[in-house]
Amino acid sequence: MNKAKRANTIIHTSLEDGRPVCIRTIRSEDIELMKLGIGRMSDRSRYLRFFSGAKEPPPWVLQRLLDADGEHHLAWGAIDSGDPAKPAIGAVHAFRDDEHEECAEFSIAVLDEYHGRGLGKLMTATLLLAAREEGIEEFVVHMLGDNTEAREFTRSLGGKFERQDAGVLEYHLAVDGAIDRLRAECDPAGIVEVFAVFDETQAD
Repeated sequence: MNKAKRANTIIHTSLEDGRPVCIRTIRSEDIELMKLGIGRMSDRSRYLRFFSGAKEPPPWVLQRLLDADGEHHLAWGAIDSGDPAKPAIGAVHAFRDDEHEECAEFSIAVLDEYHGRGLGKLMTATLLLAAREEGIEEFVVHMLGDNTEAREFTRSLGGKFERQDAGVLEYHLAVDGAIDRLRAECDPAGIVEVFAVFDETQAD
């Protein structure tokens, strides 16, 4: 999928409970959506994602999250299509390593009320597939030691523990292996729509 087409791609799918959502690339004009979404996260969720409980990240962090070029920084966001307000409910990012272009740092955030409904898997599958198209072979995942959910999720995708530094754990995740696991598991069912979009572009 070329970058111009990817920038305009909208994946319409649904959560485990049937709630319709759409996933698309994050744009610079999404700053207000992002601010509102981060503000709706619980203190604990913000702390686990940003290693800080601040209600709103500093401007430079927001700018970094929005500055996605589709090559060095891949970013996709999820919107609740079933809510008339169309709020942002999650985001995934991959920041490419300048020295090792086949590697990228992975991060994900999901609003608390959408936890356990399959949104994380939908967005992760999207980012993994986009990353593979860009030649990224491995994700590096950093998380706080007490982030049990992130640790279990990363392991379920084949992530391997590498090291720990000052309470922060580092896992490495093979992109192809994680994609294979998500495709085979096919859970939530809405993940089929994610794969279909990328499979179609590969066939073109």
